[in-house]
Amino acid sequence: MVYPIVVYGSPVLRKKARHVEKDHPGLQTLIADMFDTMYKSDGMGLAAPQIGKSLRIIVIDATSMGEDDPAMKDFKKVLVNPEMLEEEGEPWIFNEGCLSLPKIREDVLRKPRIRLRYQDENLQPHEDYFDGVQARIIQHEYDHLEGILFIDRISPLRKKLLQGRLNDITKCKVDVAYKIKVLK
Repeated sequence: MVYPIVVYGSPVLRKKARHVEKDHPGLQTLIADMFDTMYKSDGMGLAAPQIGKSLRIIVIDATSMGEDDPAMKDFKKVLVNPEMLEEEGEPWIFNEGCLSLPKIREDVLRKPRIRLRYQDENLQPHEDYFDGVQARIIQHEYDHLEGILFIDRISPLRKKLLQGRLNDITKCKVDVAYKIKVLK
């Protein structure tokens, strides 16, 4: 099932997402639906709040970047109940976009290396380090689980300049190739 993407102005995007329990009904189906939704929306990462589900689940498939960045060649992940343990290094700028903020891209500072504890799609525990663009994608999606959007990480002046476009998004007045909706 392909879900509509929940956009800016929806309260679920500003809530801290709930922990996924081991007996969560339909977990595998939800994960598959999240991948389908992400692919249909032409995204590289998707967090459950972006489809209106306040759950700590992230799916990532950045293998399309593998031609330009060999580290991304096999970067496809399911992160359930991720916990950011550490972010380190000198922050670097990268231009980010988000399915929940269509047609907006901004430079965001983030640290280049993270240590993450998470469970995979079978709820098996893992703890790994991620660097560079892999870390960046995880940090962006992890923010969604914490109720943070990438525009919260830009200057207040820059955000003020975007206000008209943000208002249009809350009214779904933005032309995108995927279905969007605002949840109240």
